[in-house]
Amino acid sequence: MMMNKMRPEKTRLIYILTILFFLLINTQHLIADTFTFRADRMSGTKALGRETTILTGNAEVRSDNLLLRAERIEIQGDDNQFVDCSGGVWGYEEEKDILFYTDRLRYDRKLKIARLEGNSTLEDRKNEIVARGRFIEYDDEKEIAVFQISVRLFKDDMVCRSEYAVYHRIEKLLDLSGFPIVYKKNDEFSADRIRVDLDTDDVTLEGAVSGTIKN
Repeated sequence: MMMNKMRPEKTRLIYILTILFFLLINTQHLIADTFTFRADRMSGTKALGRETTILTGNAEVRSDNLLLRAERIEIQGDDNQFVDCSGGVWGYEEEKDILFYTDRLRYDRKLKIARLEGNSTLEDRKNEIVARGRFIEYDDEKEIAVFQISVRLFKDDMVCRSEYAVYHRIEKLLDLSGFPIVYKKNDEFSADRIRVDLDTDDVTLEGAVSGTIKN
């Protein structure tokens, strides 16, 4: 008879411990992936499969180390995966010290890929590089940025121009194509493809090479 009286108490204890376990897991998940937002106005829907939140007027979203500000921010998907910003977009990646401005930004929080559209500028303050283009895609995990259309990159007294460029941030390498030109102090270099070592400022030219060197 004593055995039967103990069973409900043991069951209740196991139930409580199970709840505490799942609460602990969920709390750790929230701490690891911080997501907050604010704005002058908010609207949206929670319809299954079409979850949407729209922030307008001084809108701001913080996702881990990334801070985004814009006139309008739309948040969609499970766990607020997709963030679409428009109107005077400003962003800052705090850990890597990267600042950017653009007309429109689309950000995938799971893949950590940002796409900048329109007049866009990316400033890598740590590496003292400023780059501009009409389209920029930045992969935060791989630390690779792709620039397209009217690309301009500035570093110290060097200016790089092209229609397409890939910036390997970790290796500090820049690959230019699409009528690339590099101005280095008083010198000018052009080729089909140009690689610039942004750490040493060395320039490598490939295909239809030409240049002007002024002493």
